[in-house]
Amino acid sequence: MNSINIFAPYASNYDLKKQISNIWFFFKGDTMYKLSLVLFSITFSGLTVLLSGCGGGNVYAEAPKFTSSSNDLSSGSFDAKYIANGFGCAGKNISPEIHWNNAPVGTKSFSVTVYDPDAPTGTGFYHWAVYNIPASANGLPQGAGNAPERLPTPAYGGANDFQDTGVTGVNGNYGGPCPPIGDKPHTYLMTVWALDVTDIVATGGIPKTGTSALYGFVLNRGLGVHVLGKAVFTATYGR
Repeated sequence: MNSINIFAPYASNYDLKKQISNIWFFFKGDTMYKLSLVLFSITFSGLTVLLSGCGGGNVYAEAPKFTSSSNDLSSGSFDAKYIANGFGCAGKNISPEIHWNNAPVGTKSFSVTVYDPDAPTGTGFYHWAVYNIPASANGLPQGAGNAPERLPTPAYGGANDFQDTGVTGVNGNYGGPCPPIGDKPHTYLMTVWALDVTDIVATGGIPKTGTSALYGFVLNRGLGVHVLGKAVFTATYGR
């Protein structure tokens, strides 16, 4: 960092003497209030120049925004490939690809949840949840929610609200959308959570087999400052 002369505006001895003369005149009616004003002005001006010299640009530039998306849902809605196969729906029930960018500094793991707040249950409906995704990951490939071995170690699929109905094959796998006929299209929230812990179970103090609601509480409230950020995107489906 280059050194900066905060008195550069007063390039000549004449200018500097003039400023000193003005300050002396100002203090002829001397009060501590005036002194504090001058000291504040000098300190603030010097600090502003110093910071602008360090940054060379916008001192308050923000970090890139943490975002998430899916190439499989770029249209904004679910194709039949990703719809549930059960409860009156006849999709292929394949989990869509999900990726994220610009994770917050200090991230040690990710969680992914797919949640339908429009489901007529009184509490919404969780379709998919994956926890303890390593910080080295920047996404989940298509089909990662259809078999545990396709998830990056030590990630695991958490319980969803299909439970053991057979729609997902095994509870913990992906279960696609299948809203009631006649409902307006439901909006599905795909959320990627960035955490500064490696194990949500150990930090949250919950059993690994906990319900989606229990994990939801931990992510939304229980972990507190351990949630560094979340990246949300949406897709819709109706029938």
